[in-house]
Amino acid sequence: MEYKTLGKTNLKVSAIGFGAWAIGGNMWGPQDDNDSNRALNKAIDLGVNFIDTAAAYGNGHSEKIIGNVIKKRKEQIYIATKIPPVTWPPAPDTHAKDAFPKENIINYVDQSLKNLQIDYIDLIQLHSWRENWTNDTDWYETLSDLKKQGKIKFIGVSVHDNMEDEALGLIETGRVDVIQVVYNVLSQTPQKNLFPKALKYNVGIIARVPLAYGALTGKFTKDTMFPKNDFRSGKYTGEGLNQVLEKVEKFKSVVKTSEKAKLISAALRFALAHNAVSTTIPGIRNEKQAEENCSIFDNTVGLGSDLDLRKDLNEYLIQKIG
Repeated sequence: MEYKTLGKTNLKVSAIGFGAWAIGGNMWGPQDDNDSNRALNKAIDLGVNFIDTAAAYGNGHSEKIIGNVIKKRKEQIYIATKIPPVTWPPAPDTHAKDAFPKENIINYVDQSLKNLQIDYIDLIQLHSWRENWTNDTDWYETLSDLKKQGKIKFIGVSVHDNMEDEALGLIETGRVDVIQVVYNVLSQTPQKNLFPKALKYNVGIIARVPLAYGALTGKFTKDTMFPKNDFRSGKYTGEGLNQVLEKVEKFKSVVKTSEKAKLISAALRFALAHNAVSTTIPGIRNEKQAEENCSIFDNTVGLGSDLDLRKDLNEYLIQKIG
């Protein structure tokens, strides 16, 4: 495992983090808690020290599973969780206090602390951000009070898919330490504006969805179908599925392989290749996925000397797929 500094938090976090949405069990199809427990333990065994979850993942179930695991571990594990807005998604013409009332922020932080069985949260994130909120300070004042109370350490936001520029003004205010954003081979726009500004202000970047919800592993086919309670049943179906399969085929041609392990390695290394990114958080729901995601630093899973993943893959894929 490799470790990187998470912006101005100065936390040394594992380059591969644990994305804990699926283990919440409510939007990714059936999930067995025993598998979730084993996945978390295996990931920690392999050096993962950063876990990202949210109050909305299974209505706190993801947090509870994480809490039960980490209380039995001796390692230093950094936990990031999120506060949901009153309605999803918040309308762009609202104000932050409408989406994140003071009472809700306080109550969710207290509930997350209870679910996770910890004394403080390393990183608390608003699970939404709108550009219209840039000059609003109510939410920040509330979180600052919680920080003074020792309940949270650092503050961040998770921006909406493909709407990362809405946070550019927020970065300039200095109110956030970390921003979480969709960034992968198929979604590269954060490189244009968000990443340069994050580097300028030393704001940490968490790259989520590095495997494009599983598409970049190469396991999807035109016959792939998802359970009704899997949100991907609405995203990867019909023409949407055909389009992503076409892009994945281009990805395979770029990295010159169809092997799942090498596709995963290439996709995760792409997310980490940009120096603005401190950690990427692929979803992990079983031991096998923990091993697959954490093995990218194993030379036996490398893609060959024709591609220098550390330096060239980022630019190479932009040219071929972007």
